Amino acid sequence: MPMNVLEVSDVSIKYNGHLAVDKINFDVKEGDLLGIVGPNGAGKTTLFKAIIGLQNHSGKIKLFGYNEADYQPLLPLIGYVSQKVVFEPNFPATVSEVVSMGLIPERKLRKGAMLLKNCGYSWNLLYQKVGKDSDKVLECLKTAGLESLKDRRIGDLSGGELQRVFIAKALVKDPVLLILDEPVTGVDADAQNKFYNVLKKINTENKITIVWSSHDLEAISKLANRVACMNRKLFFHGEKEEFFSNKELLKTYAESAMQMHMHDHN
Repeated sequence: MPMNVLEVSDVSIKYNGHLAVDKINFDVKEGDLLGIVGPNGAGKTTLFKAIIGLQNHSGKIKLFGYNEADYQPLLPLIGYVSQKVVFEPNFPATVSEVVSMGLIPERKLRKGAMLLKNCGYSWNLLYQKVGKDSDKVLECLKTAGLESLKDRRIGDLSGGELQRVFIAKALVKDPVLLILDEPVTGVDADAQNKFYNVLKKINTENKITIVWSSHDLEAISKLANRVACMNRKLFFHGEKEEFFSNKELLKTYAESAMQMHMHDHN
């Protein structure tokens, strides 16, 4: 039985005086690729920030069975890629240099590694086993399909390439959980497909547990094994086959997305 990597219990979050997340409950098991769907303003980003310790909330969040007071040493082992990667176009850094920024000194990983060992989790040290830091960076770039761009200036990349650079930057520390917040918003279809191929690869080959929010239901249906549907509240959490075979759920999702879209344009 796979262990729970993440447990969210009765989590509510007030943001600017409004209830952005309302008593959300779900879990993420080892090896999952959980697709979270919901309209803009549904609270997905706010929830992600609570998980990585950047947002106050009520309720409980656990990582590998540890309460928040105890799981702080695990936070460096969570990879997070935000929806909008902000990077100064003229910043004089190459792709390799940006990915190397994700490297973490071993001493900062020891406490987290001990927590993983104590709970019986087998940490897949795919890149940490590589000797030199430069070789770790290169291996991550290969995983993301970017090795040919390793010396390219970061400001010369397309949006899709840039997002894969930040995936590689998150991978270089061998994360135990990867959280992706609508990572391909605004990039073209070809770039999206390349990104989705990388996502599948790191979930199946690197065995990294992934939580991924997206509006692309077709991609979710192909890549995720479980789905959570939220709009401040949680409407569904379970196997993807159950979600996509439920016409009422899909109708509810479509209606809530349309309502939020109209609200955003009022």
